[in-house]
Amino acid sequence: MSGGAFHVHGPHDHELEHAREHAAQGDKSHHGIAGGSMTNQIALFTAVIATVGAIFAYMGGATQANAGLYKNNAAIKKTEASNQWNYFQAKSTKQSLAEVSRDLAPVAADKEKYQAKIDRYEGEKEIQAQAEKVEAEAKDWDKRSDDQMHLHHRWAQATTALQVSIALAAIALLTRKKWLEYGMFALGAIGLGIGALAVVHV
Repeated sequence: MSGGAFHVHGPHDHELEHAREHAAQGDKSHHGIAGGSMTNQIALFTAVIATVGAIFAYMGGATQANAGLYKNNAAIKKTEASNQWNYFQAKSTKQSLAEVSRDLAPVAADKEKYQAKIDRYEGEKEIQAQAEKVEAEAKDWDKRSDDQMHLHHRWAQATTALQVSIALAAIALLTRKKWLEYGMFALGAIGLGIGALAVVHV
């Protein structure tokens, strides 16, 4: 889920405005005291959940962006490691040819010349360690990317649960069904729970 605003629009906006108008006029006859209490409770819940949902949506976008960046870094490191391994192979091939030439050389001076090349190639083969180091860095970036994508999914799940919870709040306001209010609270709690898992990187 990409980042961006967490929109909370729906028929409950009109219902809340309607309830406020009646409260200002002191009119208890439309929904009664219990109805006004329910309206206030759901309004407060919706405001809090919408705010938390906006934060979750932002975190979801941020972790998705990080995952892409880390995956790109991994690709760069893999290319660098491949180049290092190719360089290592080229040096190994040259060393092997020098060893064959040394063994076949009829003159001692030629043998010494080839041996010097062999010693130089052997010293340059430390690039193997460098290639292995870069390869390990590529794997680390891959793992970090996977971790960020996992967190992104967590934030997305949490945001979705909160969005559905807000939708239930709107329906609860319109229908005055208590079980919808319970469902609203349950989904809100689930969304917050999933968000908590993302916070602790689970």
